[in-house]
Order: sequence, then C-alpha cells, then structure tokens
Amino acid sequence: MSEPRVHGTDVKTAHQDLHSEQGALRGEHPGRSRNPVIKVADLAWLEFEKPDLDRAEVFARDFGFQVAARTESELWLCGTFAGSPCMVIRRGRTSRFIGPAFRAGERADLDRLARATGSDVRDTDVPGGGKAVHLLDPSGFPVRVVHCGERLPALPGQRPLLLNFGTDHRRTNATQRPPREPSRIQRLGHVVLETRVFARALDWYLDTLGMIVSDFLFLDGQRERGPVMAFIRCDLGSVPADHHTLAMHLGPGTGYVHSAYQVTDLDSIAAGGEYLKERGYQRSWGIGRHIQGSQLFDYWRDTDRFMLEHFADGDLFSCDVEPGWAPMSTSGLAQWGPPATRDFLGASPSPQRVRDVIQALRGDNEMDPARLLGLLKATKS
Repeated sequence: MSEPRVHGTDVKTAHQDLHSEQGALRGEHPGRSRNPVIKVADLAWLEFEKPDLDRAEVFARDFGFQVAARTESELWLCGTFAGSPCMVIRRGRTSRFIGPAFRAGERADLDRLARATGSDVRDTDVPGGGKAVHLLDPSGFPVRVVHCGERLPALPGQRPLLLNFGTDHRRTNATQRPPREPSRIQRLGHVVLETRVFARALDWYLDTLGMIVSDFLFLDGQRERGPVMAFIRCDLGSVPADHHTLAMHLGPGTGYVHSAYQVTDLDSIAAGGEYLKERGYQRSWGIGRHIQGSQLFDYWRDTDRFMLEHFADGDLFSCDVEPGWAPMSTSGLAQWGPPATRDFLGASPSPQRVRDVIQALRGDNEMDPARLLGLLKATKS
C-alpha cells in the first residue's frame, strides 16, 4: 500500500491525473488479497428467473441481445463477441435475480476452488457444455465459477462511425446516418449488487476469486469506518481489465442493482436509446459519462423493472494500479449528463424499501442509523 501523502493544491499524489485524487491512508483496506484461492478471468453470465420468457425475449432483442439458445424453460442471450453467453433467463413463478457466474482462467482452477471451499465440480448447462463450482457469497447470492467447453462464435456487430476531428478529416463526401435500430450488445461488462454485509462480501470476492479494487467510495465524515462501495476488477496481471466487473455497495437491502453491456460507441448508445424510447420502454438515467470507470452510459428498465445499462469507452486498468478513494455523492456519479434520477438512485419510497430498512436496522449486519443517514445524505449531495 502506498504511504499516505499530504493532499493539497501544490502536491501531486499518486492518483491525481490517473483516476482518483486520493489513495489509501495508512491502515486502510489494501483492495486486494495477499493469497487468493484463484483469480477469475471475467464475468461469464448472469442468471435470472422470469415467468414470461416470450416477453423477456422481446425486450432482449430490442435492447440488443442475440438469442444463443431457447427452450420452453430457458432463454440464453449473448452478444456479438465470441465467448460465453451474457445472460440466462429461466422460467419461474416470479421475476428475480439469481446470481452471477464468473469465468475461471483454467480448468484446474475449479479443482483448486472446490478443494478450498469443500465444494464439488459439476457439469453446467451452458450451451456448449462446461464445468462449474457452486458457491454462496456472504450476502447470500449463489455464485458459480465456470469453465466452458465451447465458445459461442462471433456474430456481425455494429461498426463504429468514422468521425472528423478538427483538421483530421477521415470522412469526406459522405454523411452520417446511424440507423435507428437496436444497439448490438457486444458483451457483458459488469453487475452491481447491494448488500448489508459489504465488508465481509468484499473480502470474500478478493480472497476467494482473486479480484482487486479499482476505486473505493466512503461516506462523508465516516471515512474512518471504512468504505461503503467498491468497484472491483479482475486481476489479469499486466493485461488491462475493465475498471469494474463487479461493484458492490452497502445498503438496507440485498439484491441486484443493475448490469451493464458494452456497445460500439456513443452513436450506438444514442440511436439504440431512441429505438427503445419509441417502443415505450422507460429510460432510468442517461445519456452521460461516469467518473469511476469513465464509461459513456445509458440506463433502461426492462418489462420486469430490472435496470440494464448500455455502455461504451470504459477504463482499463492493469494489476499495478492501486485503489482510489473518493467520497460517495450523487454529483460524483457523472462528469456530464442529466442529474441522476430518483429511479436510478432507488430513492423513491416503497413498502419493500421500508421493510428493508427496518430489517437492516434490527439485524446483525453493517447497517446502523449513522450509516443509513450517511447514505441518505450521499443521494442528495
């Protein structure tokens, strides 16, 4: 961990002009494990249950997914990049998020993980076959670590538009007319989860799956109590990885917040968003550019109220980039774009949210009145 430095207008820190002006202070969380069991290579897919697969497929195609496989009880969705599917939706009585599946770098990693956790290596039902270890994280999410047999082939994608910059004229005697059609999803980027046991869940992902933190967020006036949100990436050594593959934040509930899917460029985000708007879907927040991760973003609700994000142009970090530290605030979510909506922030009161708060304050977890008030203050700052 870096030595603490004085933060002032005339002092350069290790993080200024990189991704955060502040690094860790002495004794703060290092953002990685000294000896993880394995190091996962990526997020493989996400698992959901929904009662109406036909309706789910209509939204999926409108949002930009391709259908990799479909049965009476399962819908596998993919992007245009070769690899594993992005999502599986299984028929169920209610709409709910099940959990994430992470991709092991090697088949031997599954055996090592199974021995360390007292689990078994099982066959998995992904198209093309494969093996998996089934785990449960401290928040109660089922987590699969998989090694797939066959990779899905690449599919035709959207080409980025050729842009003119100042005197750099790459396009002449030609117009720009991006088609009004669904954005073509390239791949699954990340998932964001809410948990009442943030510190325990964070350490589990670092110790068990070998992930590392890109950025920590802390509550104003509560930094000494530790972070309340982490943007976590895969450790691929010198190979740059997405700024975050998993993000988690402390909250009164335990559940899915949103998932993000890469598309080609800003025009793909905007034209695809117009296509979704014309078909009556609800935009949750966008278009804008984030601070942590730098992605261009646009958030939408599907027909079951799950939030999904189109993104492009995200940061890529190699293993030697240390965690940044920043205060949590709504204004700190974006460099530009419209103000974050109450829908995106989950700030609209609901009976379920009230029950979550009551249960969290009564339960054995990391939520207490000071944390709750700090989170409420962050949504208004």
